[in-house]
Amino acid sequence: MDDVRHTIEVEGVYKVFGRRADTALKMLHEGHDRDAVEEATSAVCAVIDASFKVAEGEIFVIMGLSGSGKSTLVRTLNLIHPPTTGVVRINGTDITTLSPRRLRELRTSTVSMVFQHFGLFPHRTVLQNAEWGLEVAGLPVEERHVKAMEALELVGLKGWEDSYPGELSGGMQQRVGLARALATDADILLMDEAFSALDPLIRGEMQEQLVELQQTLKKTIVFITHDLNEAMYLGDRIAVMKDGRIVQIGSAEEILQDPANDYVEAFVQDVDRSRVLTASSVMEEPIATILRREGPKAALRTMRQRQVSALFVVDPGRRLVGVTLDDDVMEAVRSGEHSLDPITTSEVPTVSPDTLLADLLVPSAESRLPLPVVEDGKLVGVIPRVTLLAALATGTPNGVADGPADDGALESVAEPAASHEPPGSPDAEEVSE
Repeated sequence: MDDVRHTIEVEGVYKVFGRRADTALKMLHEGHDRDAVEEATSAVCAVIDASFKVAEGEIFVIMGLSGSGKSTLVRTLNLIHPPTTGVVRINGTDITTLSPRRLRELRTSTVSMVFQHFGLFPHRTVLQNAEWGLEVAGLPVEERHVKAMEALELVGLKGWEDSYPGELSGGMQQRVGLARALATDADILLMDEAFSALDPLIRGEMQEQLVELQQTLKKTIVFITHDLNEAMYLGDRIAVMKDGRIVQIGSAEEILQDPANDYVEAFVQDVDRSRVLTASSVMEEPIATILRREGPKAALRTMRQRQVSALFVVDPGRRLVGVTLDDDVMEAVRSGEHSLDPITTSEVPTVSPDTLLADLLVPSAESRLPLPVVEDGKLVGVIPRVTLLAALATGTPNGVADGPADDGALESVAEPAASHEPPGSPDAEEVSE
């Protein structure tokens, strides 16, 4: 991680509201808990000792329940709420030391914010709302028109530029707010519960659009939400907050699979795991394989040893060639065939390590074989159907709550190969010759 460029760096940030903030801060440093401090001082300890870094181009989600401090924390990143103590660096500069003029420049050119309730001017057109930040920055009229129109086109509002906010749906109004932030071409977007006011269908569309835009724009985004599924869908990494403190930072899979404490575990209990976990988190070692060069007799011997009725055929380096089945292998042995090529089927559905479990259900149901997980042509794992279903039910790696996973042998095709052998098929001694 040393070569990663961090656009945002937060170190030891506290935000305490109230006239006795200094006393409250002293008590927090002495180890008193939040409730005791607030009772003794009547201060509000909104953020306590927050530290994290956000990499360039990352979507970093801060999530928590109401009152956890997440919205206050994001507002320290552009000094809407200056920290009581601590450091906030943007592109390496401690912004808590900036002059008012430099801070205004930061807010108009480097850091843009998208709010929950749109914040649009009802008397301005969509275009005029989208170019408002550029107007504040002092750009000429024609230049800001061009930039605002580009932003509106990005969010799918071309043709609506002469309309007024009251003529738009909630989702369209939020798109105007997003376009206004994008028009400034700021490197950093702060999005405070940006989609929370939308109905579920429009909210899902906005989430998808943000992910699609990010593929092209590569902004650094800090996204605030109380919705766990939204956090899991959007976040490259997620910070979970409770009572003003960050209690865990990690990827969606890390938080789901290894919650830091009982609070996080309870928080993630009802998440849609099929939309978070990926093939890499449940795949098993692909041991039911055979090298392409080994031939039918070796394949039949491996099937006996592994108690399977199919093998994945691989080249050296475990590059996947295809699959061969027991009936074809036995016929090849009888006929004296020495190559696996004629009995290898190359049309095998494969998935990548980052495929969501939700997207594995149909191919798994339609396949006789465990799903091969392939990366750069290499077979890196397999997912038996029973493992996939168990993972969706339990949310644990390999679908096993306690004890080791099974040995990864191919299933269903999964009756042992010996049970398919007709009378007179080669026995073990003949195969080993």
